[in-house]
Amino acid sequence: MSNAFFNVPKAINEPVKSYAPGSEEKKSLIETYKKMKNQDPIEIPMFIGGKEVRTNNKQSISSPHDHKRILGSYNVGDSKHVQDAIDSALNAREKWANTPWQDRAAIFLKAAQLLSGPYRDKMNAATMLAQSKNVYQAEIDAACEMIDFFRFNVQYMAEIYSQQPISSPGVWNRLEYRPLEGFVFALTPFNFTAIAANLCAAPALMGNVVVWKPSQSQIYSAQVIVELFKEAGLPDGVVNMVTVGGKEAGDVIFNHKEFAGLHFTGSTTVFRNLWKGIGNNLEKYRSYPRIVGETGGKDFVVAHKTAKPSHVATALSRGAFEYQGQKCSAASRAYVPDNIWEEVKEILVKQVSSFKMGSPEDTNNFINAVIDSKSFNNIKNYLDYSKSSSEAEIIVGGNCYGDEGYFVEPTVIVTTNPSFKTMVEEIFGPVLTIYVYNANKFEETLDLVDSTSEYALTGAIISQDRESIRLASKKLVNSAGNFYINDKPTGAVVGQQPFGGARGSGTNDKAGASMNLLRWVSARTIKETFDTPSDYKYPFLG
Repeated sequence: MSNAFFNVPKAINEPVKSYAPGSEEKKSLIETYKKMKNQDPIEIPMFIGGKEVRTNNKQSISSPHDHKRILGSYNVGDSKHVQDAIDSALNAREKWANTPWQDRAAIFLKAAQLLSGPYRDKMNAATMLAQSKNVYQAEIDAACEMIDFFRFNVQYMAEIYSQQPISSPGVWNRLEYRPLEGFVFALTPFNFTAIAANLCAAPALMGNVVVWKPSQSQIYSAQVIVELFKEAGLPDGVVNMVTVGGKEAGDVIFNHKEFAGLHFTGSTTVFRNLWKGIGNNLEKYRSYPRIVGETGGKDFVVAHKTAKPSHVATALSRGAFEYQGQKCSAASRAYVPDNIWEEVKEILVKQVSSFKMGSPEDTNNFINAVIDSKSFNNIKNYLDYSKSSSEAEIIVGGNCYGDEGYFVEPTVIVTTNPSFKTMVEEIFGPVLTIYVYNANKFEETLDLVDSTSEYALTGAIISQDRESIRLASKKLVNSAGNFYINDKPTGAVVGQQPFGGARGSGTNDKAGASMNLLRWVSARTIKETFDTPSDYKYPFLG
C-alpha cells in the first residue's frame, strides 16, 4: 500500500571511466576479460519463468576478433519454448501490473547501482569478448548507457504518473497509466548491449511483461543482463529470454491473441516485414499492438566552406569508424566542399592510417573486428564493387583479413557520383564515402543530402557560419531525428539527446525519453462525482 507521494532520486548520467594507462579500472577490466576468455566454455540456457531451460540443440559462441576461440554455446529453442515464455509472462502479468510503481522503480534503480559497481567489469568484458568492442566503446554502452536508461526511465515514469487532469467543483478527475493488456515482444540487436537491456526494461518498468529474443551475436552479454535483473529483484516471468529462430518466434508471437506490443531495434527490412505481418493479423489481437522500432541509417556529415578542416576530419574519423561503423548512427556519407577538401583529405588519411586494429584485449587498438562472417563478406562485396568502379577511389583502407578474426580496414571512398552505391545503401561497417562538391553550391548540396537516402536517423553540419547552420537546420529538418551541429553524428546520451529517427529509420519514439515509456501504457481516465445528480432536469428546462 502506498501512503505517500514518493520522489525518486534525480537521474544523473553515469560518469564514463577513461581506462587510461595505469588506471585501476583498466587493470580490473582487462583482468576480468582475460579470466572470462580463458575460462572453460560456458553454456547459456534460455530463461523462462525464472527457470533455466536447455535443449539438445547447441550453437557455439566465439569472439569476432578470434573466431576459432569458442567462448561457449547457447541452447537453441523452438516454438514450444516461445509458447512457454508467453505463458510464463502472462502468468506473471497480473501480479507485476499490480506491483506498486515505487517497487518497480526500486528494482531498476538497484540494477543501475549493481551495474555501476560489481557488474560493471563483467558486463563490459562480455561485450568486448563476444561483440568485439574496445574498452571505451564497451564502457559507454554496456555500463554507462544501460545505467542511464534505468535511472532516467525511473525519473520519466514518475513524471508521467504525475501528469494529471484538472478537476472541477464537486468532481475529482484522475488519470492512471495502465500497462498494456497482454505481453510485449522485445527483439534486440547485437551492436548495443544497453539497447538490448532497455528494450526489455522500458516496458517492464511500466508494468508490462516481456518475451525477449536477443540477437544470437549478443547472447553472451544477454546472459549477464538476465543475471543483473535477477539480482536486482525482478520477479520470475516478467522478462523471459528465448534463443530461437525468427520464424519460430514470429509464428507463435504474432498469432497470439495477447500480443500487445513490439519493441524493436534492427534492420529496416525486417521491421517492415514484421509490421506487415502484424497488420495482417489485427483481427486476432485483443488490442491494437504498439509498434516501436529503431531501424537503419545512412547518416551524413555536411561540411560548409567555412568549416575548419581538422574539425571535419575528426568528426569523420570518429563518427564513421568507432565500433567499426556498426552503429546505426555512424557517419557513412559525407559532403565536403572543394575549397577545404585537400586539407581535410590529408588530415583524415593521416588519422585513419594511424588506427591500430586487433583484439579489444590490447587497449591500443582503436579498431576491432566486425561482428561475424556474414557482415564481413557483405562489407567486402561493397569494397570490391568500389575498387572496380570508375566512379570511386579508395584513398585509405580497403582491405579485409578474415583468417583469425573478421577484420576490415577502416575505408574511405571518394566518389564523383553523389548517388554511388555506397552513398545510398546501408553497409553497417567501417566504410565512409565522400562526395566533394562545389563550395558555392551549398544549398543545392543540402537538397542532395535530403533526397539521397531513404533513412533519416542522424546527421551533422560543420560550419563556422551561422547562416549556413540555420539553412541546413531548416532544409534538413526531416532528414535526421538526431541532428548535430559542429560534432560527429554519433554518441547520443540518455537524458541529453533522446535517440531515434523517422522515414526508413523507424518510428522515432526516442529511446531515453519519456515519450518512449508512454508507448507502453494505456491510460484510463477516472471521474469521481461527489454530488451525484438525482434528477434529469437541467436548469435550462425551467
